[in-house]
Amino acid sequence: MESANATPLRNAKALAFLRISVGILFLIFGQYKVFGTHFTLHGGFQFWIDKFLEEGAYPFMVPVLRGLVLPHATPIAFLVAYGELAIGIALVAGICVRPASAFGIVYMLSLLFSSNYPGGQAPFWQYFGASLDHSVLALCFVAFLVGDSTAAWSWRLAASRFPWPRKKLP
Repeated sequence: MESANATPLRNAKALAFLRISVGILFLIFGQYKVFGTHFTLHGGFQFWIDKFLEEGAYPFMVPVLRGLVLPHATPIAFLVAYGELAIGIALVAGICVRPASAFGIVYMLSLLFSSNYPGGQAPFWQYFGASLDHSVLALCFVAFLVGDSTAAWSWRLAASRFPWPRKKLP
């Protein structure tokens, strides 16, 4: 039989494992965009926006993608690249997890509505099936935002246990 104190610790470790795993994914995808130039400076971002427009963005996103995103593709590509990298660093390190998760939710929803439109005649359930690649990560970010995903395996936790010299202010 498990003690009452072990269950919260197990849950904290499970949430921390999920946080770190999602963070590693964002580090992988962010680092190649930041440290390479294809995505940001050589049309990689524009390629994906064009593909989203061809394959099915939600109708309300089409004018946003054409009128706002494509004309400002290079600065937005840098925002995406550094944003993904920052989210990854925050999640892996366990610092600023809630703000990173809030931005992650916004990012995942913008990707979902830019790329996962199953069509106007699709049955209701297909909207969920088409959105799995982005909605699952959005739900992870909701869990990190609502829960305390830094209760285990985080820089914040490690720093709180370190006997930092504390200087009293006059």
